[in-house]
Amino acid sequence: MSLTKLRKELFKFKDSEQAKNLSGFFKTGNGDYGEGDKFLGIKMEPQRVIAQKYKELPFSSVQSLLDSKYHEERMLGLLILLYKYQGSDDKEVVYKFYLKNWKAINNWDLVDVTTPQIVGDYLLDKDRDVLYKLVASNNLWKKRIAILATFPFIKKNQFEDILKISKILLQDKHDLIHKAVGWMLREVGKRDMKAEEEFLKKHYKKMPRTMLRYAIERFPEERRQAYLKGKK
Repeated sequence: MSLTKLRKELFKFKDSEQAKNLSGFFKTGNGDYGEGDKFLGIKMEPQRVIAQKYKELPFSSVQSLLDSKYHEERMLGLLILLYKYQGSDDKEVVYKFYLKNWKAINNWDLVDVTTPQIVGDYLLDKDRDVLYKLVASNNLWKKRIAILATFPFIKKNQFEDILKISKILLQDKHDLIHKAVGWMLREVGKRDMKAEEEFLKKHYKKMPRTMLRYAIERFPEERRQAYLKGKK
């Protein structure tokens, strides 16, 4: 399989107007979380189709995609890793390659689309200390990787790690962390409202507002307002 052919297929879907819109949506301006990122303006569906077609691409070529300045090429590389992982008899190799390339996973969509199904899935029956090392980092994306990796745990009704991680991140300053933690707490509540509310009752008064809003989004209106007004 040829990286040159892959890029030729990918670039057929370039759209300069869409690229401009995506650059704004993913905050690529000076001082923004996606500062300096470059877009080709390609939608997700063709990226997924191409990734499936080229999932046997060697790791050296995937590395070239992950090293790209273009967001869509990095996404394509991560999607190829996801499909490799799903079809692999040695998932550890893909998992380690993925985390080794954390610098390429540098926007929220790149994390959200691939981290749960690689990092989270791999750690389901393993030691999870790596997540706490990621959370302790000063890097926004390492922390988001740790948060999103808990999604498969939550789906298995394993809430311990997300509740610990959420407590660690209560004082985090970044909006993208607030949203991710609130989202995962909401997912806990979908499966066990009591478990979510036990956490919220202890911590909601000091939670960032965005985190709280995301966490209680599906609550009945009266209960939601009680949390928002600090009267729960």
